[in-house]
Amino acid sequence: MGVEVTLFASGDSVSSAELVSPCPHAMRLAPRQLDALAYHMLQLGQVSRRAAEFDLLHFHIDYLHYPFSRRVGMPTLTTLHGRLDLADLDPLYREYSEIPVVSISDAQREPLPWANWQATVHHGLPEDRYTPSFVPGGYLAFLGRLSPEKRPDWAIEIARRAGLPLRIAAKVDPADRAYYESTVAPLLEQSHVEVVGEVGEGAKGPFLAGARALLFPVDWPEPFGLVMIEALACGTPVIAFRRGSIPEVVTHGVTGYVVDSLDDAVAAAEKVGELDRRYCHLDFLERFSARRMASDYLALYERMTAARGSADWIAGATLPAPPVETGSGEGDTPAG
Repeated sequence: MGVEVTLFASGDSVSSAELVSPCPHAMRLAPRQLDALAYHMLQLGQVSRRAAEFDLLHFHIDYLHYPFSRRVGMPTLTTLHGRLDLADLDPLYREYSEIPVVSISDAQREPLPWANWQATVHHGLPEDRYTPSFVPGGYLAFLGRLSPEKRPDWAIEIARRAGLPLRIAAKVDPADRAYYESTVAPLLEQSHVEVVGEVGEGAKGPFLAGARALLFPVDWPEPFGLVMIEALACGTPVIAFRRGSIPEVVTHGVTGYVVDSLDDAVAAAEKVGELDRRYCHLDFLERFSARRMASDYLALYERMTAARGSADWIAGATLPAPPVETGSGEGDTPAG
């Protein structure tokens, strides 16, 4: 879109931007356990040395850079990607309440309504990443972490009661190992459950496109839920519990069903094949494309950099929050 971007990220990142790397490989894929904080500090040092080259700094590393951003004397923006309802976060965000932040859903803001919110920008994906299928498949899909908040045990129960096979493409993080072994593993022996393991980008599209629906029975304040728009890109409707961002992403009765109970989810699974999958794909193209996401961010960048030379700009401080606008833009992409 005509913007010169420098991306500070792991060395194996694929980007047309200039790439500056504090580590050669993504930390999750490292052959040994790494001290993530050490590499984030290296990254911030790299950003600090080159900060004067940029019109704006856009961060995606939670709050680690806040002391730096307070003193850099130029526009900064932080997209928050996680849950914000943890008690420990309240004093930290009150201390740095002037830092401009972006939410990835309106619902994500609820624990910190007084923060310096600049916009809500829903996630976006390249329009051609996945090939949609407009014919309902014969199985329900679960894609994500096998963790308590994602409730794979509910997905297994929903599929059983609906009389449909369930295919699970998921991983088990070390933090979720005890939950997996005590709660999930005993359920995987049921005849209607097939575990396909963790899938990469090449296999993810066919896995989702071939499903009757994606089950997303989350039991936490979901900040966004990227897998939902991956499913919509494939033409696959979503059955999701009414938590956090879900009503912002799923259009009830059109691109899936927003449900409040296991009974509701079972009923939705039984009728979801009646939905027109073309509307799922069209909704993705209209609301969740990478280009729409980039346009939203570019408009925000322009507003923030234009204010830098105005009387409203205070060196070392940040912009006040704009007038509240709900349901606007969406997305999330790193920018230097």
